[in-house]
Amino acid sequence: MGRALINTIPRPLVQMNQWFIVLSVSISWLFQSELFLLIPFVIGLSGLLFRFNPVMKVGKYFLTKEWSSYPPEDADQQQFNNVIAVICLGSAVMSALFDWGTGFYLFSGMVFLAASVALAGFCIGCFLRFQWKKFQYNRSLQ
Repeated sequence: MGRALINTIPRPLVQMNQWFIVLSVSISWLFQSELFLLIPFVIGLSGLLFRFNPVMKVGKYFLTKEWSSYPPEDADQQQFNNVIAVICLGSAVMSALFDWGTGFYLFSGMVFLAASVALAGFCIGCFLRFQWKKFQYNRSLQ
């Protein structure tokens, strides 16, 4: 029996959410419709406000092993990443509503790129949070 990890999320659930975002953005581009971005936006907002992500909730039923046996992802880091994703997805939807196509593709593209790169193994949000924490620490030393 594995040791329970406090405040972590199994990596397969995080990856499932990243795939969901990549596919949602791809479909929105294919059909040139911001409506497909509303789904990950609302799910992300739900994660921020209620710490409830329906994609991960459904995904946990597909995990065959004990949660603690999967590589852990820090839940606080995922919340930070989710803030960035929600801001970008919301900005993409608002850009489309104001008929600003460049903004729609720019903001949705940032989310698409971040989720794709994370699936490949590098977390942009993690890097940004690390730099922010480092800046705060260095500032506290002055």
